[in-house]
Amino acid sequence: MSKISADHVFTSESVSEGHPDKICDQISDAILDACLSKDPRSRVACETMAAHDSIITAGEITCGAWDEIDTEAIARDVVREIGYNREELLFWDQAFHYSTHIHGQSPDISQGVTEGEGLFAEQGAGDQGMMFGYATNETPELMPTPIAFSHRILRHLETVRKSGKLAYLRPDSKSQVSVKYKDGKPEYITSVVVSHQTDDVSLDQIREDIVKEVQELLEPTGLLRPDTLYYINPTGKFTLGGPWADAGLTGRKIIVDTYGGVGSHGGGAFSGKDPSKVDRSAAYYSRYAAKNIVAAGLADKCEIQVAYAIGVAKPMSINVDTYGTGKVSEAKLQAVLESGEIFDFRPAGIIKDLDLLHPKGWSYQRSARYGHFGREIFPWEKTNKVQSLQNAL
Repeated sequence: MSKISADHVFTSESVSEGHPDKICDQISDAILDACLSKDPRSRVACETMAAHDSIITAGEITCGAWDEIDTEAIARDVVREIGYNREELLFWDQAFHYSTHIHGQSPDISQGVTEGEGLFAEQGAGDQGMMFGYATNETPELMPTPIAFSHRILRHLETVRKSGKLAYLRPDSKSQVSVKYKDGKPEYITSVVVSHQTDDVSLDQIREDIVKEVQELLEPTGLLRPDTLYYINPTGKFTLGGPWADAGLTGRKIIVDTYGGVGSHGGGAFSGKDPSKVDRSAAYYSRYAAKNIVAAGLADKCEIQVAYAIGVAKPMSINVDTYGTGKVSEAKLQAVLESGEIFDFRPAGIIKDLDLLHPKGWSYQRSARYGHFGREIFPWEKTNKVQSLQNAL
């Protein structure tokens, strides 16, 4: 973001819970939820593929009650809950072919990430790599405006679909919002794109209904203008969707899952991975720290990078970038994070601080749709470190 001029248009997209890739993310995370509910020490790296009329799960799972978990039933439940629940959709919960190729976690990996095993007495990182967290004060959820609004649109259209208000909507959809920034702040929405799978109904009706829903949703933001452009199903008819029309894979929507292209991304996906995998847990914790820094008024924008070596608990590095908006120096913010007194970036500390092995009031499956950040139900979205940060700085 620091390389983008103060006056520019920035665009982000979201995809619905019925998008093929998101179906896969949710199945992988629903299996993770089932494993952790049976055995909080489970090691899970679950991948899912959806193609035409088939679902395939694969990966490495070690769970103390694995024989009690029916992955096929979980996959069919997820597909049904999304809304692929009738034969006319062609891909639906009662008819797809299912196969699984799951085996236990490699002991060579396990020895480095299980507390008390291997060379270290404490739990090490599940892999090497770098993760990023980001926050900005331009929206109430402290998320970039384009991705926040893209998610809002699809969550709203899911509600009107499932309520029956627009009963002709089908589960697969995408949205895209372009926002004009002036002096680094959102000025107005230049365009909105929505491509939504539907029953075979009039394109004019679809466009009129969806534009009305989008305008009613976004009007309170004050960022719509008379010349805002709307592109609704711009290619025309969209009745065939989901895996029947396009294949899906776990982990292919990493920008949708994070900040819509604002800031940086370390490359690791989230879904299907238990919290010992820092690809997921450290990205959550970096967001947690960045959000608290912004909520504390210490910066208007904040990006945190953290890096790990597999099997090693202490991060290799922690870096803070406030894009020139910091009210205190980045060196001071970095020193506070590195001290471990407010935020403990060791894997065991992250898991304990956010209680990632015992989800209460949330689930990993829920995180797999409409972004992992920006919703208060998740523990990494809490701003309960604000006072501690203000006192320390």
